[in-house]
Amino acid sequence: MHAEFHPGHLVMVDIEGTSLTAETAAFLRRHRIRAVCLFRRNLGTEAEVRKLCTDLREVLGPSALIAIDQEGGSVNRFTALPHATGAMAIGAIADIAEAEALAEATGAAVARGLIGLGINWNLAPVLDVNNNPANPVIGERSFGADPHRVARLAAAWMRGSLKEGVACCLKHFPGHGDTHVDSHHALPTVDKSLEELEALELIPFRAIGPDAPAVMTAHIVYPQLDPQHPATLSHRVLTGLLRQDMGYGGVVLTDALMMKAIHERYGHARAAVLTLQAGADMPLAQGLPQEQAAAVQAIELALREGELLPEQVQRSAARLDALAARFPATPRPYAPEQRTADEALARDGWRRGLTALAGALPPTSGTRLRVLTQARVDCDGVSEAGLEGAAVRALFALDADVEMLLVEDLTSFDFGTLPDDGRMLVLVSNHRKRYPVAAATWQPALHIALWNPFQVLDVPAPSLVSWGYAEGALEAVTDWLAGRLQATGVAPVELVPPVR
Repeated sequence: MHAEFHPGHLVMVDIEGTSLTAETAAFLRRHRIRAVCLFRRNLGTEAEVRKLCTDLREVLGPSALIAIDQEGGSVNRFTALPHATGAMAIGAIADIAEAEALAEATGAAVARGLIGLGINWNLAPVLDVNNNPANPVIGERSFGADPHRVARLAAAWMRGSLKEGVACCLKHFPGHGDTHVDSHHALPTVDKSLEELEALELIPFRAIGPDAPAVMTAHIVYPQLDPQHPATLSHRVLTGLLRQDMGYGGVVLTDALMMKAIHERYGHARAAVLTLQAGADMPLAQGLPQEQAAAVQAIELALREGELLPEQVQRSAARLDALAARFPATPRPYAPEQRTADEALARDGWRRGLTALAGALPPTSGTRLRVLTQARVDCDGVSEAGLEGAAVRALFALDADVEMLLVEDLTSFDFGTLPDDGRMLVLVSNHRKRYPVAAATWQPALHIALWNPFQVLDVPAPSLVSWGYAEGALEAVTDWLAGRLQATGVAPVELVPPVR
């Protein structure tokens, strides 16, 4: 084995705080870590993030990998950068050539913002085909339900990012779109045969995988492929299917091992070894410092005891070295005029994706409105916090007579308590959860879905879908309500509101 190799080279960790403390720096050096994933708690001002990345490069060394989840839409860790159009909003642009052009430009814009800070690895785009309306964690993060269209749009997004010098990571292999369980909280199962996966989930991975520098694994059990192990820990899935059958030679990164689907069953240390045995190159050992250290030490012990072979981890280290060499974490200036153009691109994308369903029309001038929405939508650990109920009022800027009704939980609201006083009822869904069966009896005159598009399947009403709640998406909704914008998007997933 190469003299410079250390098990810590294979492990990605997270850190605390918006600056690199002496204690954290010593930990990273001691364990020879070269990859760090940044999360919201690390992201202060732009100057602070730039300084943090500079300090990380100093500690991690010349092959530093500094990663982030900057998908755009609802998963957009650093909100100070232009808030990129989300995947499903791009997918809602009917003309595929126009959608591809926007996807490529968006991937490039996101990358320019990140490399301007010194971040060289974006854990995006999402390649999952969202064909399950009950999916609690993918939804609008997917480009849609057509696997061929998903492949084309994700490929374009990836081209834009790579052109600007930021590595991508296709996620989540072999597909997280057809689940009704969030792997952050439990272990999902997708009981499909290989033939069924080949007909849907694997189409995008086969189409664009050869050009992808990295792929992220899914914490999902596919019992017809491997009844014992989730894909992240499955030799049959990662080596048999991805490496051997599909011929993938890039970096395989795990989803976070601290997610309950893995952590509660295996823990950091054992999972780190199992995923390397399965064919992954880098476990994402997010967690407490002692858990991160345990992952590194477990790999070291597995090498000593022969559970991991030297040549196996050397191949992984070489893949990661190549990734870092191709995409150095050296910041490049982000020119103010380019940033302004990227902000305009995002706003234009959100406007072009805006979609009206079931004949939805804005209220006519002078209509007395009652707007029902949820008071607070906290961060769920994956997506950013939803739009505050108080901010929903701004969407109706031109309507003088608006009564706002802010409730604690829209999914349990009793519509029977609403007065029958002639006001037009507008339901604004600013949260992610689907509605209960009882929603089929609700009768708002207009439903505006700001986050989860599949909520329109629950409520019998003309609907407007924004595919997200970024500033550009909210501007588009405001302009539509004011009659200044037509909603020209076409849903890239099946969305037919129930008939009253």
